[in-house]
Amino acid sequence: MQQKASGSPEHSARKVEPDLWIEGASLTPGFTLLEMMLVVAIILLLCSIAVPHYQRTLTFAHEAQLRDDLFTMRSIIDRFTLDNKRPPESLNELVGKGYLGAIPIDPFTGSDQTWQVEMEESAASPEVSVRGVVDVHSGSDQLPLAGAPYSNC
Repeated sequence: MQQKASGSPEHSARKVEPDLWIEGASLTPGFTLLEMMLVVAIILLLCSIAVPHYQRTLTFAHEAQLRDDLFTMRSIIDRFTLDNKRPPESLNELVGKGYLGAIPIDPFTGSDQTWQVEMEESAASPEVSVRGVVDVHSGSDQLPLAGAPYSNC
């Protein structure tokens, strides 16, 4: 019998690997169904936490925008009343006379036509026969996170 040298091609071509082969399994890389289900479950859990927080933050932003719009419109109504010695007949008059560039969009209704205007009870002076706008409110019937409905703001 002849002995082969340790550097022979037969010896170097043969690899020694542990026996990892399981009957019916393949050695191709990939994820198992269980691993995929676990990842999907974790993503759903994170979404169930993030979505309500996002919605609450969005509501806070809409409330801040509503407060700012109401403050602006009320200030402009007061300025118009002081300048013209009468309140405006409508919000459109504020735009027409240049006091407002445009009527703001109500953040809760998504329209500039839904603002609820409060008219004065009687004409401000005998010379003026038309009642004017003295206050404005949101046209939304939604309830805020805390406090009175937006239409009472």
